[in-house]
Amino acid sequence: MNTLLKQHVIENVLQYKMRGKVAYLGHVAATDALQITYVKPYDLSSGKGYQRPVDSKRANDFALYLSKGDNSLFTPILLNAEAKWDFVPYDKFRPSYGRLLCKEKASLMDGQHRLGGIKKYIQETNSEISIPFLALHYLDEDEEIQLFDTINTKAKGIGVSLSRYLRRHSDDLSWVSTELILRSDSPFNNIGTITGKRNAGRHVTLQNLYKVLELLTKNVRVSSLAKEEKLMLCLFYFNALKENFSQEWMDYKEYRITHIVCLNALAIAGAEVFSKVVSEDTKQIDYNRILKYVKKLRKFDWSSTGILKYIKGLSGSKTLASDLMSYMFPDKYI
Repeated sequence: MNTLLKQHVIENVLQYKMRGKVAYLGHVAATDALQITYVKPYDLSSGKGYQRPVDSKRANDFALYLSKGDNSLFTPILLNAEAKWDFVPYDKFRPSYGRLLCKEKASLMDGQHRLGGIKKYIQETNSEISIPFLALHYLDEDEEIQLFDTINTKAKGIGVSLSRYLRRHSDDLSWVSTELILRSDSPFNNIGTITGKRNAGRHVTLQNLYKVLELLTKNVRVSSLAKEEKLMLCLFYFNALKENFSQEWMDYKEYRITHIVCLNALAIAGAEVFSKVVSEDTKQIDYNRILKYVKKLRKFDWSSTGILKYIKGLSGSKTLASDLMSYMFPDKYI
């Protein structure tokens, strides 16, 4: 993925230090830039990927922007050379000015959509353009992810969903929500999206699930559980819902059970269920009781044309949650 068939040389490069890190400034031909860079996708098997798929519309828009001529300026792409690029000064009198010897490809941290648009532009116009770059000599994988996260959340925004994914190793709810989308035994596997970009069939984002889990696990006994136990609880609860409302769960248009307002309501009601099935010492979880509570909802109408037609927002979720709990805990609401 990151190997080069032969060493590539970049001339006229300035070496300097940025906050203690060695960095290089220069420019390279577009065709060369496409050859000497690679991307680490978010679903990389090593678990150290972070890039979302290229948005073809954004790439096409950038190609169109480039067609406007000399006024279509753009910022440098950001690279991690991963210590695979060596700097050689031209002479001892100018130790910070020289050439880069590129033995392997550099990781493209920022500029994926620009490069996508540039590739389209040079192919359609049969032309060549120069691309400015800033390359850090070496960042380890965690530093690279952290810098990507910082740049894109503080500057132009990668979307909160992908940011949650990047924090899955340091935040329990980010990990649980990620697992709920990635696991094949999860009811969200076929309707959830890691990157936050919705498409046909995938309408529940990672950030949506994170908010659902915040509501669902707010009870102190549940929040103190290990993340693996939280995951099992959530899997069991939502799988029970899917099994009891299988048609409704898979038909987003005709039924609202997987609409965010309803998932939030189910989470609010589910928090009450969890408080009753998790023992005070958190050593026992009565999963059978979860099934009993969910089965009490069997007669609830989830259709888009029924009583749920106009509910929206958190206030709608709270009102709906009260209705759901009146089914689950009838004695409490008499």
